[in-house]
Amino acid sequence: LLFLDKMYSAKVLEHLENPRNVGAMSDATARGEATNPVCGDLLRLYIKVTDGKIAEASFKVQGCPPSVAAGSALTEMITGLTVDEARKLAPQDVTRALESLPRNKEHCSVLAIDALRAALADQS
Repeated sequence: LLFLDKMYSAKVLEHLENPRNVGAMSDATARGEATNPVCGDLLRLYIKVTDGKIAEASFKVQGCPPSVAAGSALTEMITGLTVDEARKLAPQDVTRALESLPRNKEHCSVLAIDALRAALADQS
């Protein structure tokens, strides 16, 4: 991970070393999937909505390190939010939660939000 610390913020590295909420959720009430056609990254998001709130979230990703970090950060951000609050999130919110991303990796935040939007559409 030595070369990564030159490229990524401490927050990205922390999510990489200890990703949160990894894995498929068998009792999810909604699932969303997003792919980046350019790099081929794939993110699957699982959410459990109870009484209009996201009670739990988990993810699986096949992709570059920032995609893992973005999925991890996203699950932390949306847990406890109402569905309407989650709908208002934008890629820059994920980037901000990660402190920053290199310009050529900002698509990882877009991937996370696209998966979230797909999951929210699946749920309603």
